[in-house]
Amino acid sequence: MAFPRMLRIRQKFHAPKVEDIPAEVERQLASLNLKSKVRAGQTIAITAGSRGIANIAVITKAICDHVKSLEAIPVIIPAMGSHGGGTAEGQREIIEGYGITEEFTGAEIRSSMETVIVDETPQGIPVHFDRHAFNCDHVIVSGRVKPHTGFVGPIESGLHKMMLIGLGKHAGAKIYHRAILDYSFPEIIRAVADCVLQKCGILAGVAIVENAYDETGMIAAVAPEDFYERECEILKIATEWMPRLPFKQIGLLIIDEIGKNISGSGMDTNIIGRKYNDHAATDKDEFKVKRIFVRGLTEATHGNACGLGMAEFTNRRTAESVDQNITKINSLTGGHPSAAAIPAHYDTDREVIENALPTTGLAEPEHTKVVQIPDTLRLGEVLVSEVFVSEVESRDDLEIISGPNEMAFDSAGNLEPVLRERSH
Repeated sequence: MAFPRMLRIRQKFHAPKVEDIPAEVERQLASLNLKSKVRAGQTIAITAGSRGIANIAVITKAICDHVKSLEAIPVIIPAMGSHGGGTAEGQREIIEGYGITEEFTGAEIRSSMETVIVDETPQGIPVHFDRHAFNCDHVIVSGRVKPHTGFVGPIESGLHKMMLIGLGKHAGAKIYHRAILDYSFPEIIRAVADCVLQKCGILAGVAIVENAYDETGMIAAVAPEDFYERECEILKIATEWMPRLPFKQIGLLIIDEIGKNISGSGMDTNIIGRKYNDHAATDKDEFKVKRIFVRGLTEATHGNACGLGMAEFTNRRTAESVDQNITKINSLTGGHPSAAAIPAHYDTDREVIENALPTTGLAEPEHTKVVQIPDTLRLGEVLVSEVFVSEVESRDDLEIISGPNEMAFDSAGNLEPVLRERSH
């Protein structure tokens, strides 16, 4: 079969960037005058989630340093629902893999799956909260704000979700995801967050926004009473700054890696256009991708292949690298069992592409609209098939780096990745 020839192109995004991250964290937190609320010797819990947020270890250390400047004691709490296999050891391993260690931050890590039930929402839902965090005098909620991969609302993924799913641990994540099947996401997130803000000693939030090149674009300290209004504002900024695929109509999208450090759904549904339906674009999706081929899992996902089930194709090495236990735990907790499914798979990437291209429509395989990306976070440099060349040349936001060249397979019949370095 003749395969499309590929161009290497660069996308040009508007991308504000924080140059001095520790200084910006300090400036933001200092603006809240936390000294007026914190006494010397008090403990302050600081959340650390499972996403691969750019510079997250540096940001977390800077928060710890500010806490120490208040003569208080920072305590790091892994806050990630059911990730890490739903175990304390697994969650600690995840954040340490991001460089959030006791040695680097100078703060103790207290990892546990135990929760306390602090209240009940008007809908009758018990509100779970991490026991270690609850036993601290104060809590700083730190997390990235961005569009959620499965829900739509004025608040999606950010500080509120960290208070629900992250600090709710496995027990809270299970009950909240079940509740979302009966009530709207905004209704549940507001009800639970209101309970947490009233009962759990929330001192401040640190909202992180990344630019389209997976860099820290904004850090904002937020007072508890401003969480809702400020997160609504920040989500709009985060949405504007997200990366995107270079074209809206794609026959075959090849993704080198997916993983929990990339997105809660392994690959960001806001990017691939499957936010409302696992296997087809809807009228609500901006991008229309007919078929997806996932080539691998990130190292940082530790075998958690949640989201792989959204792809139509994968290879045998990816299917065999899946940790079925942690994948099923995470997918079922999130109320998304199909995310754990294993797609049609073949021994080599070449075989996958031979079988995938004829399923994309009437175009001959060599004229199919193909795009290959590293993952859904890093879209600055991608490979696109030759059929797009005229459109690339007509646009100011796209630049040809090289090509067109034949698809690059190694001696084993597997594609070369778009980028040599693996995702963090």
